[in-house]
Amino acid sequence: MSSKSGLVKTSKFLSLILRHAPEKIGLQLDTNGWAEINTLIEKAGIAGNKLNLAVIQEVVRTSEKQRFAISDDGKRIRANQGHSINVDVELNPATPPDILYHGTAERFLPSINKQGLIPGKRLHVHLSRDRETAARVGSRHGSPVVLEINSRQMAEGGNEFWMSENGVWLVKSVLQRYFKVLSS
Repeated sequence: MSSKSGLVKTSKFLSLILRHAPEKIGLQLDTNGWAEINTLIEKAGIAGNKLNLAVIQEVVRTSEKQRFAISDDGKRIRANQGHSINVDVELNPATPPDILYHGTAERFLPSINKQGLIPGKRLHVHLSRDRETAARVGSRHGSPVVLEINSRQMAEGGNEFWMSENGVWLVKSVLQRYFKVLSS
């Protein structure tokens, strides 16, 4: 078993490699974002980051946010969502609940009010099912603000939604007319 701080460090490393920069260790993901675990361990080691199967499995199993998935055969791993690189994590369109939430920092409100919610460097805008989760997400970036998204109205207007393996709702963007600021 690894220490909690060691697992957090490993989770952050896996997030970087599997969501944003596999090339940092010379790793190639397939079109669906999967990496062979043995290759990941080997390439990470060469780059100075010691990993082993047990630690990877523990990170996946104990991660509160369930950011990663291991394939049914146990040989591959991928991030569930949050990518800034072009991968298809095989999401199926889903009907969202009537209301979803987005957490951000207060300093981003002028830009959001001007252009709506856009994914920035990621492939999708991330939405939460509950206000508390959105507030936690927003607090990671500064003074938190929660936006209430009228997802029913968006879906009726033709916007497509997906739900990732770990329960995060995803959408390409959210126009300003579909949200209101709940807190600042």
